[in-house]
Amino acid sequence: MTWFPGARRRAAYVWPLGITLGVLASPCMVLAQMGGSDPRVGLPGGHWVEAAPAISNLELVAHRDRPPGFFNPNDLGDFSVINSDIAFNGNYVFQGSYNGIQIWDISDIRNPTLKTTLVCPGGQGEPSVWGNLMFMSVEETRGRIDCGTQGVKDSVSPERFRGVRIFDITDITHPKQVAAVQTCRGSHTHTLVPDPVDKNVLYVYVQGVAPVRPGAELAGCSALPPEQNPNTSLFRIDIIRVPLNAPQDAKVIAGPRIFARGDTINALWKGGAHGEGTQTTNVTDQCHDITIYPAIGLAAGACSGNGILLDIRSPATPKRVADVTDPNFAYYHSATFSNDGKRVVFTDEWGGGVAPRCRATDPVKWGADAIFTIGPDKKLTLDGYYKLPAPQTEFENCVAHNGSLIPVPGRDILVQAWYQGGVSVIDFTDPAHAKEIAFFDRGPLDDHKLLIGGDWSAFWYNGHIFGSEIARGLDIFALKPSQYLSQDEIDAANLIKNTMSSPRDQVKLVWPASFVVARAYLDQLDRMHGLASDKLSAIRGSLDAAEHMNGAPQRGALQKLAKQTEADAKGAQDADRVHWLAGTLKDLATVKSGG
Repeated sequence: MTWFPGARRRAAYVWPLGITLGVLASPCMVLAQMGGSDPRVGLPGGHWVEAAPAISNLELVAHRDRPPGFFNPNDLGDFSVINSDIAFNGNYVFQGSYNGIQIWDISDIRNPTLKTTLVCPGGQGEPSVWGNLMFMSVEETRGRIDCGTQGVKDSVSPERFRGVRIFDITDITHPKQVAAVQTCRGSHTHTLVPDPVDKNVLYVYVQGVAPVRPGAELAGCSALPPEQNPNTSLFRIDIIRVPLNAPQDAKVIAGPRIFARGDTINALWKGGAHGEGTQTTNVTDQCHDITIYPAIGLAAGACSGNGILLDIRSPATPKRVADVTDPNFAYYHSATFSNDGKRVVFTDEWGGGVAPRCRATDPVKWGADAIFTIGPDKKLTLDGYYKLPAPQTEFENCVAHNGSLIPVPGRDILVQAWYQGGVSVIDFTDPAHAKEIAFFDRGPLDDHKLLIGGDWSAFWYNGHIFGSEIARGLDIFALKPSQYLSQDEIDAANLIKNTMSSPRDQVKLVWPASFVVARAYLDQLDRMHGLASDKLSAIRGSLDAAEHMNGAPQRGALQKLAKQTEADAKGAQDADRVHWLAGTLKDLATVKSGG
């Protein structure tokens, strides 16, 4: 979400910095003609959880309201307290908000409990975690170094804080601020980047989208265009270096011009429309989100008017290797890689998150996901779009927002938040024909006026989906089997366990050798007609028999089955998936041999 910092937040009046709404174009919502065939269409509203829900192929495992101090029951338009992003560490969920952090204990997934709260206003308050450290973004002018709630009255003040806070959370019930690193534009979001060589060093990429603060408040800050000041605070990101054994010594070490070409600082999209019937796209002088994928040495920057790829093998000196703009995008907001690193999904936050952009009259390529293939030369090629298929009302803010991969082997599946459009689970394995396979939605906060609410983010973590609901609190979901997703595929996804997870930090998913992973591939081959049915039946029978064996007989049976499956790949409709299945069987045989 993109806001004017420091202003009173009310949905009807506040619009994101520099975003132009543009004009309607066709085609419009595909489901507009379907009327009530989708249960989300026309859901009755309600301020809290009394709004009517609609759910498909998910189970709502638990819900928790926002705790006292993190909501204003008399003013749902009060943006000083709304929820934002979430991070994870062990059995804890760190839920950010404009008023601070809520920490939830999810040891009992069906009965999450509030462990502690940290009141510390200053903007979106987006959290991330690394070991015993928690990081928090601050961009608003009311942010104070001491986390005070009284704000800062003076336009220039040594009490103001805008940047990244660092807390020691060794005692989870008493987070202790150990550093507060100031930046010129504050921190709208941030990304944690580990040093690939020195395990004691962590870098923080700071994404600032707010106006530049006065140089009198923080030396070196300048809002002048590059033609007037080549050291402008625009057209760059900030990088903080954090020594993990001494986080109090964290400091800004660089402000790389990742948009520049040669001596031209503002080398990318200059802002404006692309032609008749297109979006008016923001100028590229900032990044909203940067998602890193260290396993492939790349980061994807959602940078206002451009999507970019960065080489981050040397994290302190990221280099842009590709960039793209799109006539259907108003504002590049966030990014997610496919697990194999061959694709990237960029989101368009048309309307800044405060506008109803999923109505039946809204274009299906505006405020949507755009799916790109990453070529061997790192060139980005557009494959297709995805937009929430259920039309929402004019009283529901809705647009593509934050999400993460669901670790189903062999498929590209994304869970994503759409504000008051709810949560959508998307299969983009075929990027030209991305489709929804599960969803959850509630009716609007109000049936007669626009109030800002809905899901800010939806992330997968250790077997469950966690939704950060702006107005209503925290939701936890589990996947249910359907014609789109088998129980074996869900069980295979549940094999992936992480000790921590933060927004914009993507890790390589590697599944252990398992019978359930093999069966997940078999289910996919069956669903997609990737292998002849008689061969599938034979493989299933042999796999079932091998699972009931032990020792050398089991190892021999798996080796024989792997060899036969490899041979079956020849002439198969989906040879790649058959090879993946054979590879899993080989790995399983190795594991069973103790090798």
